[in-house]
Amino acid sequence: MAAGGAARVLPASPNWYSSRGSDASSDGRLFGFAARHRVCLLRVGGAAPAFYGELIGHTERISGFVFCRCPGQSGLCATSSDDGSVKIWDAEALAPVVEHSRHQNTISALHWSPLVKDLIVSGDEKGVIVCYWYNRSDSQQFFPEPRTVFCLTCSPHHENLVAIGYKDGMVVIIDISRKREVLHRLRGHDDEIHCLAWCPVPGEERLSAWQDELPVLPSEEGEVPNGELTPDTTTKKGCYLASGSKDQTIRIWSCTRGRSVMTLKLPPTKRRGGAIDPTVKERIWLTVHWPPGHPTEIVSSCFGGELLLWDLTQSGKRKWTLLGSSEGQNHSRIVFNLSSVKHQDKELLFSISMDRDVKCWDLSTLECTWTMPSLGGFVYSLAFSPVDTGCLAIGVGDSMIRVWNTLSMNNIYDVKTFWQSIKSKVTALSWHPTKEGCLAFGTDDGKVGIFDTFSGSAKNKPPQISSTYHKKTVYTLAWGPPTPPLSPGGEGEQPSVTLYSCAGEGIVFQHNPWKLSGEANDINKVIRDTNSIKHKLPARTEISWKPDGKLLALGNEDGSIEIFQAPNLKLLCTIQQHHKLINAIRWHHEHGSQPELSYLIASGSINATIYVHNLKSVIESTSEGPLTIAEPFRTLAGHTAKITSLSWSPHHEGRLVSASYDGTAQVWDVMKEEPLCNYRGHQGRLLSVQWSPVDPDSVYTGADDFSVHKWHISKQEHTRPPQGKKSIELEKKRSMQPKVKAKKKKKPIGKSPGKQDPSDAMNGDESAREMLPEENGVSDHEGEKEAQEAELPDKVSTTVSKDTSSSAYDYSSLSLPKPFVTQKAVPLKKDPPKEKATPDASLKKRKPRSILPFSTFLDHRSKDEMHQDCLRLAACLKTKDHNEDMSPDLKDRIHLGLFTDRASLHKMIDVEGKHHLENGHPDLFQQLMLWKGDMKGILQAAAERGELTDQLVAISPMVGYQAWVWTVEAFAKQLCFQEQYVKAASHLLSIHKVYEAIDLLKVNQFYREAIVIAKARLRPEDPILKDLYTSWAAVLEKDGHYAMAAKCYLGASSPYDAVKVLAKKGDVTSLKTAAELALISGEEELSATLSFRCAQDLLLSRNWVGAQEVLQQHKTLFGQRLVFCLNELLCKCLSERNPCNRKSPVPPCYHSWELNREASFLDMVIEVWQNVLGMDTTEQATCAWEQLRPVEHPPSTSNTHPKQVLFHISHDLSLAALSYRSATWHEAVKSILGAVTRSYDAGNFTLMQEICRIILPEGCDNLRQKLDSTHPQSMDACRSLEGFVAYGLLYDMWWNPPKDSLGLEKAGLDPVLCPSEQTGLERSYVSGQSSSEETPDQSTVEMDETCCHTTEVQTSETENDSRTTSVDLVDRQTELNGCKVLLVEEIAALQNTQRDIAEVQQILADMIRQHQQERNNLKENTTGSTHESNLQQSSETESDKPHSDSNQLNGKDEVKQPITLPELTKQLLKAKEKLAEFPDNLKSFPFPDVLECCLVLLHTGSLCPPKLWEQALDLLRKHGSAGAYRKGGRRFLT
Repeated sequence: MAAGGAARVLPASPNWYSSRGSDASSDGRLFGFAARHRVCLLRVGGAAPAFYGELIGHTERISGFVFCRCPGQSGLCATSSDDGSVKIWDAEALAPVVEHSRHQNTISALHWSPLVKDLIVSGDEKGVIVCYWYNRSDSQQFFPEPRTVFCLTCSPHHENLVAIGYKDGMVVIIDISRKREVLHRLRGHDDEIHCLAWCPVPGEERLSAWQDELPVLPSEEGEVPNGELTPDTTTKKGCYLASGSKDQTIRIWSCTRGRSVMTLKLPPTKRRGGAIDPTVKERIWLTVHWPPGHPTEIVSSCFGGELLLWDLTQSGKRKWTLLGSSEGQNHSRIVFNLSSVKHQDKELLFSISMDRDVKCWDLSTLECTWTMPSLGGFVYSLAFSPVDTGCLAIGVGDSMIRVWNTLSMNNIYDVKTFWQSIKSKVTALSWHPTKEGCLAFGTDDGKVGIFDTFSGSAKNKPPQISSTYHKKTVYTLAWGPPTPPLSPGGEGEQPSVTLYSCAGEGIVFQHNPWKLSGEANDINKVIRDTNSIKHKLPARTEISWKPDGKLLALGNEDGSIEIFQAPNLKLLCTIQQHHKLINAIRWHHEHGSQPELSYLIASGSINATIYVHNLKSVIESTSEGPLTIAEPFRTLAGHTAKITSLSWSPHHEGRLVSASYDGTAQVWDVMKEEPLCNYRGHQGRLLSVQWSPVDPDSVYTGADDFSVHKWHISKQEHTRPPQGKKSIELEKKRSMQPKVKAKKKKKPIGKSPGKQDPSDAMNGDESAREMLPEENGVSDHEGEKEAQEAELPDKVSTTVSKDTSSSAYDYSSLSLPKPFVTQKAVPLKKDPPKEKATPDASLKKRKPRSILPFSTFLDHRSKDEMHQDCLRLAACLKTKDHNEDMSPDLKDRIHLGLFTDRASLHKMIDVEGKHHLENGHPDLFQQLMLWKGDMKGILQAAAERGELTDQLVAISPMVGYQAWVWTVEAFAKQLCFQEQYVKAASHLLSIHKVYEAIDLLKVNQFYREAIVIAKARLRPEDPILKDLYTSWAAVLEKDGHYAMAAKCYLGASSPYDAVKVLAKKGDVTSLKTAAELALISGEEELSATLSFRCAQDLLLSRNWVGAQEVLQQHKTLFGQRLVFCLNELLCKCLSERNPCNRKSPVPPCYHSWELNREASFLDMVIEVWQNVLGMDTTEQATCAWEQLRPVEHPPSTSNTHPKQVLFHISHDLSLAALSYRSATWHEAVKSILGAVTRSYDAGNFTLMQEICRIILPEGCDNLRQKLDSTHPQSMDACRSLEGFVAYGLLYDMWWNPPKDSLGLEKAGLDPVLCPSEQTGLERSYVSGQSSSEETPDQSTVEMDETCCHTTEVQTSETENDSRTTSVDLVDRQTELNGCKVLLVEEIAALQNTQRDIAEVQQILADMIRQHQQERNNLKENTTGSTHESNLQQSSETESDKPHSDSNQLNGKDEVKQPITLPELTKQLLKAKEKLAEFPDNLKSFPFPDVLECCLVLLHTGSLCPPKLWEQALDLLRKHGSAGAYRKGGRRFLT
């Protein structure tokens, strides 16, 4: 029989997350799946599966398993493993055939070609594909894509085609016979490809329903006889390929077209019978299987473990059917692999899943025919129910309990699973002696609970959990009679049996099953009270009640067994037989024919020998005190490793079965001390054993190979455990188990290589939760017992049988299998072994360095040396006068100072300290000196070397206050050298040096920290604080962190500085905030200034609404509010009069005021002021006028920004409007004139015209009438204003003449005014550009309100044609007559004189500049005279430039003569005297250039009335001596 004679096996779970981890043989006899580093084979021919055997040989997790599909080779199969090899096996013989290790990286996919009988294809994580022909031991490598391979499948129709699925969703089809191997790259999935399946039937024309997605090409071959395709048509026709991906879709691909023809999206199915913790979030796995002979059907997995059968002929909405009709037939978690086989006319489908079940389905009925459960962890405990015969509870390391009904007739694997609330390895089980279905369990994390396995709803019913947890792993549970305080003498009704639990910390608790929420009792208390024990009780490791409930046996860590009498636990006797930790104690059953046998007690420990004691005489003895037993009744020797479990046969008398770490179970005849039978079917160490309660020939065993075996005693070939060589073979078998990579440990205790691989793919994503102790080197609960009770050195001793005379380190003398020898080599280490079995063991820290390594080393020499030490020490202590005599004796044995006087100890400490310093461990040296008491010396030495540490500073107060203060100061200095200023400051604070700490931080620019300390420790008025704030603010301001700096100034109580620094950035939001801050701080004036600046910035971005909001906070800015209001209305008015085509980058933000369009502009403005801004009273108006009057804006030039010009004009017009309202006309005239001349000075002629038209639509007559004619100044202002209005009209008429005069006009335009003498305003139009020195684009955008568009002027001729046609020539002449106000001779003379002065001043300035240049050149270059002269020439020509044009144009006779300085001065004086002769009223107001007006009048030609023509000519003759005018008037004057 396979598996060493096992009749029935619960095997290890299939590996998770593998694209092909299971397969069925083509003859339908065997089904195999990869389980950890082995393959489990089941015989599936019959109605129920049977365990066939295992393929053993890999040393790490198997990633792929596949059977050969070629005829005659159905018994061959292949595996790939993380150990880098691919092996081929004979499955029938369970033997390897051949292997290769061609891959350099982890193998992730494997397939056996269905057409080439010796070709195995494998792929790895780097994308390398290896084809291996094992008959000729040849291989070839391909590298189609540098991506991680997830799965691959060889085509069943074309021997060279292989489809490969990658981690990123790419599918590639390669031809292994060609050099350029890639045929198709199929793109469509966007996540891992979990499975690929070829259509079982070749050709692509079979599925007519696919026409909706795929245009079917007309068949060239016509009908194929019998539906068979000839080989050549196969390649032509191609074949469909199905792929399943993590992106939740299945795609069907056409291989001829290389694209997807159908996509199936997983439906959201309802979860049925999910038996897993809902908090566990699973990733999806989508595997697909195309059953042979079903080209139109595909089976796939789904979200929660369901299987779907898709009907591919259904077009449109894809039709799917759920496999398994009844509750619980489906898997409860994701399915990884599907494979099918035809067997006796039935088509069977096998599935493996994360729920650890293997299922077989009948594809014709879609029903599950059988389920084979499997185990995902070590089998720690087995227990048969005393009530429900044949019901076996199995405690497993995968955090689940299995209850196996071994007597079930219709289903030999009738297993229920319980997982609720366990969450840790199940290490102990015990059934209630009388109550059906009541199962107690204990776990690796110390939890004790009770499940009800019997009730119908039990599957989902959580267990009761005891509120008392053990600190470590629960080893044993036992039901027994209540002891105090629960014994019948207690209060109220008490349970007849209570639950006892024993765990790794050495304590036994008694739990009340009726009240698990109450506190459990430590039975040691009762034992102490009853037996008046004062000494320390040993740590308990095992507990067993005699079946009649009268006696309790406790096994202890020191190897003793104590027998107590119920109910008060009086100590009857102690068995001192084992000298190692007790693992198992069992009482013989009561129902034999020889009643005295019921007093037999069998026990097993870490020693391999089992002892049986007969306690009959002890029980019946009448002695008062407890007895000690040192002689066994029977000794059962034969195992070669520790005993883990014992079980008496319920069918025989004196027959015992034992389970051992040597990998075998042994049946003994106790009375004869004779081994009867040895079972060797497991592949690991045995952890638990139970004799079948119904079959005398059957025994159940559980092991760390993740399996439970049922085997028959009568069928075993061996009678005793393996010795010698066989033991070594067993060891080999075990050494093939995977090495644990989880962590590197130096010398683990009891660590075997045969540990479960922790990788999540091995047996699940719960591995982190389920498998810690197993991987961390404690592979079973007895091992944990050994490892967890860290009190006695015995525990780590390596001796197994009775102590041999050789030293503890002479391993060669032990016939021990290797894994059990790799224990700590220093059993006498002072530190207890560090191994822990708790789940956080993986986070274990490195063992700390010993502080006394030298003496520890000397204490760990050979046994002889140790004995010599004892003798030497005894002799020394005996000598009366230690001091002289002993020291020489101890010279070479310095470590004995530990056991003698203080002087010797000091010597020992000095030697150890010297060692530490030599090995570079000053910290350990310091610790030793501290122990010795020489603290001051350490502190000084450490300070000098700059090696002070926090620890030294912490313990320095031991030396005294002064020493502590000194140490802290020294440490602070040291920290400053290391640039740890904040830490240094903290240490200074600890000795109350607050100012020093603050200063240290300030100097190193840790202002924030310094302020915290100062604020927390000093008085609020301390000047240090203000100094910190201002220093920090200065640094922040320098770096441009203005807001932070402002906070600092506020903290330093100087809001003025905060406001200033905030306003520094100058953007709108900063100014606004600064203004508000100034207002809060009471700085009214500063706030008003900032608000005004902010409003001006808002005005530039055309946001009048925002500007008004800012201004309205201040009464002192009321006048400015009026100005901004008028500015808004003026801009609105200008943009309406001259709509601009260009889009402005910033749309204007106007108020939505109601305007009276009928009224004049000034009336409209005043109305808005009254209605909106509330300027109702004369006082308010006067107040506003007084606010605005003193404000003087600089005169405008052609470089002033247009918006600035407009704002200044608005200021002038606001004053005009206020004067207009109060009827002070002389002021109004001056203000209007100011606005007009400002636009004239800015060179913005159009704006000047528009303002005249808006403010004085009727001209100046109306205004002149209102003026006081006796007020000469106002009359002069009015004259000046009239002049500018007429000037605008004059140009208007020249540029827009009536049509009939156009020809004449054009003829007269040739000699344009000479540019050098034009005014700024003419330049802006003649040169066709805005006067502002900006690019035309920019200025047009900004000037849209100011209407300064060149295009307007240039096209005005044509635009105004229509307007002028109707205007009669006569009208024009009368209009021109109005221009005679411009021809004022006095003003012409005045302007001429002013021009002369300006010219002389210009020449003077040029001369001075030239002179300076010459002096500079002389200094620079004293030798280069040519250079000087060149420069002189160039500078002369430069100075001539302004006049050169006119000179040349005026004719050759005017060659410029150099003029001397005295002559120039004379000219200047003369001109100034002449200027002084003119009356002041002429000079006080500006006036348009009279000569320019004369020229324009003459250019209007026939339009000009003769009288005016004569007057203009006369003025030109008299005053037009300047070059420009002479040139301009030449044609009229000649």
